[in-house]
Amino acid sequence: MKIMTFLLLSLTLLACQPDEPKAPGLPSNLNTQLTITNGEVHVIASADSANFYTVTFYDNNDTITVETQDGEATHIYNASGTYKIRTRAHTLQTSYIEKVEEVLIEISTGNTGAPASGFISPLTYPNMSLVWQDEFNGASLSSDWTYDTGTGSWGWGNNELQYYKQDNAVVADGILTITAKNENFNTSNYTSSRIKTQGIKSWKYGRIDVRAALPYGQGIWPAIWMLGDNITSAGWPACGEIDIMELIGGAGVNDRTVHGTVHWSNNGTHAQYGGSKTLPSGKFADNFHVFSITWDANSIHWLLDNVAYHSIDTSPADMAEFREKFFIIMNVAVGGNWPGSPDASTVFPQKMYVDYVRVFQ
Repeated sequence: MKIMTFLLLSLTLLACQPDEPKAPGLPSNLNTQLTITNGEVHVIASADSANFYTVTFYDNNDTITVETQDGEATHIYNASGTYKIRTRAHTLQTSYIEKVEEVLIEISTGNTGAPASGFISPLTYPNMSLVWQDEFNGASLSSDWTYDTGTGSWGWGNNELQYYKQDNAVVADGILTITAKNENFNTSNYTSSRIKTQGIKSWKYGRIDVRAALPYGQGIWPAIWMLGDNITSAGWPACGEIDIMELIGGAGVNDRTVHGTVHWSNNGTHAQYGGSKTLPSGKFADNFHVFSITWDANSIHWLLDNVAYHSIDTSPADMAEFREKFFIIMNVAVGGNWPGSPDASTVFPQKMYVDYVRVFQ
């Protein structure tokens, strides 16, 4: 009888024990956006189910950690270099997910006229390696680039008005500047530059990031683009063309709209497909932006400041051009079939500033 009473009392006590508190789940989908302004890095983080964030800036021998409820934090670096930034999304202080990124800080001591602010992309991406880059840190173009010069055939096939010269591409203070000028040279009223990696560097698939600030105005046509290595044998458009970025300058939305397009041969007929992205205000000359593509055997995606805005399925057999190697071209054209000619509103000189070109695979 005593044993039964003891057992019943034990069972009652066990049944009355409160449930153990459950550990909170971890946040998910951590995303970060980094903006740099001549040494100042501003981080905007977001994640699902996060209660707060901590952002740690590694600055040489110093470690600065900022706790923030809204995911925003800022730090100013006083010297150029590559730095790590760690962002954590927390439910509790000890329950978090994290993302570590490297940023390249370039503090200009010169005066190129380039904007001092804008979006900056990371130096690393998951499951990809940086296979080539040009940060334009020297005093001239590297040997990975060569030039197109002259007026081409029929204005480079587009009735463009400029004469391409080497002198209009200058590297200084960590920036490549391509300048379009209103000046007479040979039989042309305008000059500019067009550089390319043809015959030197080319790539098949991967991610390409180009950080640039663009020119503006009626008749101004900057482009960052690619052509297939076999253009000299196959011709255009059979070689394929990938336009990472084109801007058709002018009033209204033109100076704040960029286009991403592909061209190819569809059974001997020129085919093209493109999309565009427009800024809500301002123009692409105001700040640096990062123009990107991600490219594999089946598709190409276009991104502006790491946000996708256009894509195409390249898996059909008649798009085999896009399963071969391509080289990079950068230029600023004046006039042509698409933008039309400059007019009285066009301001010269016009400049495209390029901070870096990076290829990941």
